Amino acid sequence: MSPSLPRTYLDNAATSFPKPEAVYDAVDDYQREIGVPVGRGATRAAVGLQAVVDRCRERAARLLGAESPERIVFTFNGTDGLNQAIHGLIGPFIGPRSQPVRHVVTSRVEHNSVLRPLSQTGCEVTYVRPNRQGTVDPAAVRDALRPDTALVVMTHASNVTGAVQPVAEVGKLAHQNGSLFVLDAAQTAGHFPIGLGSLPVDLLACPGHKGLLGPLGTGLLYVRPGLEERLVPLRQGGTGTQSEQPTQPTTMPDRYEAGNHNAPGLVGLDAALAWIEEQTVEALQAHEHSLTTKLLEGLHGLSGVTVYGPPADAERVGVVSFNIDGLPPQEAATILDQNFGIEVRSGFHCAPMVHEDLGTTALGGTVRMSAGPFTTPEQIDAAANAVREIAATMMLP
Repeated sequence: MSPSLPRTYLDNAATSFPKPEAVYDAVDDYQREIGVPVGRGATRAAVGLQAVVDRCRERAARLLGAESPERIVFTFNGTDGLNQAIHGLIGPFIGPRSQPVRHVVTSRVEHNSVLRPLSQTGCEVTYVRPNRQGTVDPAAVRDALRPDTALVVMTHASNVTGAVQPVAEVGKLAHQNGSLFVLDAAQTAGHFPIGLGSLPVDLLACPGHKGLLGPLGTGLLYVRPGLEERLVPLRQGGTGTQSEQPTQPTTMPDRYEAGNHNAPGLVGLDAALAWIEEQTVEALQAHEHSLTTKLLEGLHGLSGVTVYGPPADAERVGVVSFNIDGLPPQEAATILDQNFGIEVRSGFHCAPMVHEDLGTTALGGTVRMSAGPFTTPEQIDAAANAVREIAATMMLP
């Protein structure tokens, strides 16, 4: 990219950038002034850090609508949380089961953070196909359920099309069948309100570095009350509590937080959650919806450009995928970056199955743009104009 080009970051679905200034300040202050581990001492610095981490957990519980802060487990990313959820319930890494799990239902919209752990469980997996807009029909999930279906796993919103899935209906069907429901909220946490009190969700995993605006290396796992009796921890080790015992604590959240926490990441996440509380999730959602609508309007109707996913007036998040005729998505992304200073994502976005359903596998996936809280309308206009210019160039003889 030429140094003279302004930088336009449109890859917030991968990780949010920039972060609120308070996040940078909190991480820097920890690294320079605090430096102690979480839960490993009684010094003034350690006690102060513990208060910040406790506050972060409280804010996360409030944001998601969890019953109490203890239901929130800190993980190292969304993938870490999903692995704990899937393998902790049905995986092969935790010893024999008195009643082995036979069947799992998920969708073809899922990220590899779901697809790959499920492939290692030894269970039979049914993959429900979405429609052309990337949305799964609850009736298709109902038809896939069996008496021996132990688990239903679904993403809240597609990281390829932006389509929000009917998770309330799917969770209800799962529970009526006697199955547990795991929700991947990687593209929704922080983007719009999530009320766990009204959602039939047993476990929810999300990263801290996307819509929650925290640093990389942070994540959350919500565990429904009572489920810790079935969810086996994948890691054991020091927790700073009950250290005289040779076995992992059974209390929440220590049961799943073995080893040192990512302290600089958590103080940054605490600052990010405070910023979200101040702005409100509803206001951030409205900002993202406005920008996404603007982007879709700018791309639709462009000759030689195909846009995938639901329209602007459908329930969706700010993820927009498209392709330019005759131009592989990887080359389009390179041109956008080097010639226009616009940073996007290209490829399969770690969700290979949905590309088969969209018909984009042979094309190499899609170009993906995703706005964030600090994206401006002017940047969206510049992105749409850049795509128009590239597409027009591709049509020249």
